[in-house]
Amino acid sequence: MNERPAEVGALAPDFELRDQHGTPVKLSDFRGRKVVLVFYPLAFSGVCHQELSALRYFHADAQVLTVSVDSMFTHRAWADREGYEFPLLSDFWPHGQVARAYGVFDDEKGISLRGTFIIDGAGVIRWSVVNPTGQARDVADYIKALADIS
Repeated sequence: MNERPAEVGALAPDFELRDQHGTPVKLSDFRGRKVVLVFYPLAFSGVCHQELSALRYFHADAQVLTVSVDSMFTHRAWADREGYEFPLLSDFWPHGQVARAYGVFDDEKGISLRGTFIIDGAGVIRWSVVNPTGQARDVADYIKALADIS
């Protein structure tokens, strides 16, 4: 990782990526809503499966957006197989550009670290956590952090 993670209190870097259906999704389109932005290394891997499956049952007053360097087609196959209905966004090309903007791209491995950023309705990062690729995050932490944001 070459950059420091995006800082709490900073304006979240805006981006536009395609979801598993090829639909463009722009972060700034969610202004007025809380967003849970979840970066993960790769689809179809064990820890990523565990984390995204937990998000399937995540019912909070926030939009979940997930991002990895996998292609849109990989995301579609994974979402269809697992029943994921939230957007799985492809940071495939330019490779890892959004993960780099958030400071969670591992240049040596060419994948994202496990970074999560909670963004308020004004587009400000209010909470974050970054774990190494092999260490799962706990969705309960997201729920607690969201509850603390008015």
